[in-house]
Amino acid sequence: MRFVMRRWTLPLLLAVLGLVIAVREADTGSPGVAAVWLVVFLVFAVGLSPLAFPRSISAAEARRRSADDGRPIVYWRPGCQYCLRLRLRLGPAARRAHWVDIWRDPEGAADVRAVTGGDETVPTVVVAGQSRVNPDPAWLRRQLR
Repeated sequence: MRFVMRRWTLPLLLAVLGLVIAVREADTGSPGVAAVWLVVFLVFAVGLSPLAFPRSISAAEARRRSADDGRPIVYWRPGCQYCLRLRLRLGPAARRAHWVDIWRDPEGAADVRAVTGGDETVPTVVVAGQSRVNPDPAWLRRQLR
């Protein structure tokens, strides 16, 4: 339950903040401005939530699948702006990678710590046994072809 709250804390705070601002704007007689603020905050909330990413699998499952199909493994966590940047820059190609949420999978977090020297820097990508931390999206897009 704790990891669920941690994954959704920032998106929920953004949604509530957007709602508070929208209510205040609506009370001052600006329903159009209120709607714009609410939409902006909700877009950010969804973008920083787990909903913006392909379905995560366990690290063990990702390694097994990657060994079978040669596709990259992307270790990520919700709320990470660099993970979101990578996800958005990959576009639809992101679905071809195996995504592991390190906040849901302790084994995935351990894999990242082993690669990064003890910290949990994400996104970390592993392709054919080679790892890259915060890789260039163009490089990863080429790996996904």
